[in-house]
Amino acid sequence: MPDRGRTYEEGVMAGNAAELARPVSGDTVLPVSRLITFSERALRSLGVPGEDAGIVAELLVEADLTGADAHGIFRLPQYAKMIREGGIDPAATVTVHRSAASTAIVDGGNGLGHLVMKKAADTAVELARESGIGWVGTRNSNHAGSASIWAAIPVEHGMVGIYSAVASANHMAIWGGTEPALGTNPLAIGMPAGDDNMLMLDMATTVVSYGTIKKYALHGKTLPEGWMIDRRTGGSLTDPAQSAEGLLLPIGGYKGSGLALMLGFLGGTLNGAAMGLDVVDFNAVSSQPTNTGQFILALDIARFRPRAEFESEVQRHAEALKSGARLPGVDAIRLPGEQRTERREQRIRDGIRMPVPLIARLDALAGELGIEPLR
Repeated sequence: MPDRGRTYEEGVMAGNAAELARPVSGDTVLPVSRLITFSERALRSLGVPGEDAGIVAELLVEADLTGADAHGIFRLPQYAKMIREGGIDPAATVTVHRSAASTAIVDGGNGLGHLVMKKAADTAVELARESGIGWVGTRNSNHAGSASIWAAIPVEHGMVGIYSAVASANHMAIWGGTEPALGTNPLAIGMPAGDDNMLMLDMATTVVSYGTIKKYALHGKTLPEGWMIDRRTGGSLTDPAQSAEGLLLPIGGYKGSGLALMLGFLGGTLNGAAMGLDVVDFNAVSSQPTNTGQFILALDIARFRPRAEFESEVQRHAEALKSGARLPGVDAIRLPGEQRTERREQRIRDGIRMPVPLIARLDALAGELGIEPLR
């Protein structure tokens, strides 16, 4: 596994991640080690080989560590359902075909998306070391959690990382349409920013991700206006329980719709993976392979200028931008992903806040799998 700074074991020993859960504002705080151990046990019981189960468990909880809570352990029951109903092969063979000096295709064999993307990201870094750039596409993959996890892997090797995927369900229409034909197709761009920090843009091409809608539904919260519209009337939709009748709005109007379309072609069509109306909604269908497509690009900074010079310039520009005049009511200017490292360190040290409904869902899964419950 690439080094992401202090390990969770070191953080737990050094900080306050107590072995007993602590209630905070109706949530429960659990140590990171417990979440990883629980996930690994669940995956093993589902037939994922031991080493693979450990890798997926760490990558799954990495999303929670960095703040992408809707893409972390929250997704474990859904992955479990797909494995049990035949939608995902828990022991798939992932193969790499190097098609040129700087390109490759990874065939996931319908395995867990985290394993497929780990292989793809590692391959992209390897290619970039040899050729300066590595572009790797995937097919026969599955949902792989938070986009920033994958863009971060090249960054940890002194490279720029760019990642995108065809989302595992369609929740957006092409601009002007009413049919869900496009996904939230995310884009993540990461680069080293000096002092072991990184800049990380991680965004959906919709105003919010559908995982956020599911998170609001879990909490029973009303959606803000401007996130979804009713696809029959075009009016605002604020009840997350009715999200199946709605469409997520793209960022920037037609621009977001166009960006999702082009990323879909690059992540799906180019790799022989599903795109557009061919996408299988993994929220609704658990027994059918999704043939999810992704791509990752690693760019070796040292092929352009010394890495230290690049990072120094990134820092200089960042400091200049952050020290500029602020609009009224703005307490600080923040750059993309700036709080990611702080949040990760804090959660390693203090644990991760878990909503009670999510813990109940995970404990129900534990009962079905015959493993020790989370709490």
